[in-house]
Amino acid sequence: MNQIIQCVPNFSEGRDLEKIESIISAFRGKNGVKLLDYSNDEDHNRLVVTVVGEKEALKVAVLEAVGTAVKLIDLTKHEGQHPRMGAVDVIPFIPIKNVTMDECVELSKEVAKLLYETYDLPCFLYEKSASTSARENLAALRKGQFEGMSDKIKDEAWKPDFGTKIHPTAGIVAVGARMPLVAFNVNLATNDLEIANKIAKNVRHLSGGLRYCKAIGIDLEERGIVQVSMNMTDFTKTPLYRAFELVKIEAKRFGVSVVGSEIIGLVPMDALIGTAEYYLGVEAFSYDQVLEKRIME
Repeated sequence: MNQIIQCVPNFSEGRDLEKIESIISAFRGKNGVKLLDYSNDEDHNRLVVTVVGEKEALKVAVLEAVGTAVKLIDLTKHEGQHPRMGAVDVIPFIPIKNVTMDECVELSKEVAKLLYETYDLPCFLYEKSASTSARENLAALRKGQFEGMSDKIKDEAWKPDFGTKIHPTAGIVAVGARMPLVAFNVNLATNDLEIANKIAKNVRHLSGGLRYCKAIGIDLEERGIVQVSMNMTDFTKTPLYRAFELVKIEAKRFGVSVVGSEIIGLVPMDALIGTAEYYLGVEAFSYDQVLEKRIME
């Protein structure tokens, strides 16, 4: 691949394995596209797929996957802990190699237009592709979720960038270009969702917390615990260890301990190296010291 663009579409289906396989099949065995990872969460009822590819091949594969999702996912019957406004909730494009952010913005607009023309699926443009600064934040776009979106878009400020009404079963999707994001979750030794929500509020930037952190509380009912679910939008400026330590500090106020953490999807090596340096106290560590990196050179 001369140009490499990453795409991390999120689908509102994390329980039906047959539907999940149908969706990800759009990314298998395609020239110019490589499926790197996918993970489904039954509590969130959400599927996160990570693919890389060249512009045109990636566009075709994403359109196919969305078409399958629109056909198979009915949000009028959907329940899950993660906020969602669409059968395909968000489609970000991320520049990786020999491609600029502007080119990813252009691709996101092409895809959004095609999604509406092909599937009658309305789209918001977000992050670097946003038509106004108020639309950059995904959480602001998603507020109201699928159930409240028909009323929300009657407000001129929230009119879709493509389309005029919500798809009756597939809702609306946010499409855009952004920096690499790390989905980082911290699990708490309690089943009290209110505690997770209070911690998330104190950690996220929107409420005065960490600048490049978005956070919500999630109930992991099957495990009998709750979680602070975070999106780290720029790990180079707000590292993972800082978010982890702040969650621990806030949890202590409620007499709650942290029982673990998880990363959803793929993560840049630098994000992990920065965390290892912090906790191990390693001085002057270099990415060149990673064995696998040297083998691949």
